[in-house]
Amino acid sequence: MEAELPVEPQSLKKLSFKSLKRALDLFSPLHGHFPPLDPESKKIRMSHKLNTEYRGVKDTATSNAKAAAQSKAHQASAASNALALPGPENSTDPQKGVSNKDIVVGPTIQPSGSADNGFPGRNTVVPARGSSERNFSTSAIMERIPSKWPRPVWHAPWKNYRVISGHLGWVRSVAVDPSNTWFCTGSADRTIKIWDLASGRLKLTLTGHIEQIRGLAVSSKHTYMFSAGDDKQVKCWDLEQNKVIRSYHGHLSGVYCLAVHPTIDILLTGGRDSVCRVWDIRSKMQIHALSGHDNTVCSVFTRPTDPQVITGSHDTTIKFWDLRYGKTMATLTHHKKSVRAMALHPKEDCFASASAENIKKFSLPRGEFMHNMLSQQKTIINAMAVNEEGVLATGGDNGSMWFWDWRSGHNFQQDQTLVQPGSLDSEAGIYAMTYDLTGSRLITCEADKTIKMWKEDETATPETHPVHFKPPKDMRRF
Repeated sequence: MEAELPVEPQSLKKLSFKSLKRALDLFSPLHGHFPPLDPESKKIRMSHKLNTEYRGVKDTATSNAKAAAQSKAHQASAASNALALPGPENSTDPQKGVSNKDIVVGPTIQPSGSADNGFPGRNTVVPARGSSERNFSTSAIMERIPSKWPRPVWHAPWKNYRVISGHLGWVRSVAVDPSNTWFCTGSADRTIKIWDLASGRLKLTLTGHIEQIRGLAVSSKHTYMFSAGDDKQVKCWDLEQNKVIRSYHGHLSGVYCLAVHPTIDILLTGGRDSVCRVWDIRSKMQIHALSGHDNTVCSVFTRPTDPQVITGSHDTTIKFWDLRYGKTMATLTHHKKSVRAMALHPKEDCFASASAENIKKFSLPRGEFMHNMLSQQKTIINAMAVNEEGVLATGGDNGSMWFWDWRSGHNFQQDQTLVQPGSLDSEAGIYAMTYDLTGSRLITCEADKTIKMWKEDETATPETHPVHFKPPKDMRRF
């Protein structure tokens, strides 16, 4: 008879084996019964990862497969699955105090074999007699789906072709005439200037506000231009007489954004009093005060069909409004920071919104989230505009101009505006931008008191400026 081995205190390794054994007892398909054996598991037993101390006894482990067959009756009487460990039959680890006498040892599986059988890699600990169905790794058997993300359309890069000086303060707002012959800009110097779109020459300067002008809009149905500023005033200018004919009183603080409804004679303004106000253009009466935001309303746009009014606010939310009842239809809470700019696509029923963390696309009329743009500009985005060809332009506080492909969200160009001589480098911020009616010219208003005009580079080709596009790895799109 063999001498009795000294009994040593239970080690952490042995306790972990007991814990695993207890877990298998609890979660086995039939309590107290073995799971059905797989045909492959009769030939091959999964083994524990080969540790460095067991590499020298690899051949010994193969010989123990015969001992495993002889102890089949002993296995059947076991209460639960045993863990497969390579090692000599009667060996005892002097450091761990674990006797391997009663442990079933199977032949080790090479890495190549594990891939063929669909089992996980060598790092996985699995029961020796467990069902192979429980041992599958999800990542190993999951079908690799090719990316369905749309490839971006090639767009020519944009370049700055004109710099217009004339304002004496930050240029804060811009609007283009519906006839596409002139555009107007509002500035912190309290003036509105009208410029010729083709030549960039100054045509007219209008004075009347006593603070900086943050919002401008030109009516397509009347010869009216509307302006709003930090002086709480909203003014209607008759462009035939070049003077103010109406003022809309009601805002309690500065007015930050302004929009004209495309089909109805109403005007929408939003400001620091957290309210978007709806005005009747002719009667100067306030129709609605769309209240519900918790902070400054800094962006608004309108459309002829529901939802007709959409506002973005410093409280990080976007609200859809029912214009008939003056009530909120929906609130989008996807952004984490202030929504300072929004852009409605001229053809598709969707819009984009920008905040400091990213740019998101939403569908209309329900406001379903579509996807994020694939890059982060990592600055406060004050202005954005999109044309019919699907070129989205965004301008940041640090003077960065990024151009995006609308459909795929791919950023195909990054540019940096240059401040005019005599200005500080910190005055490179972009505060407003818009395309002309053709979508071929982009106008930006900047903190260095200039207006810059951009157009596509006509000499560029897909060969000189290829698209460097990598589809996102995950398909979640958010």
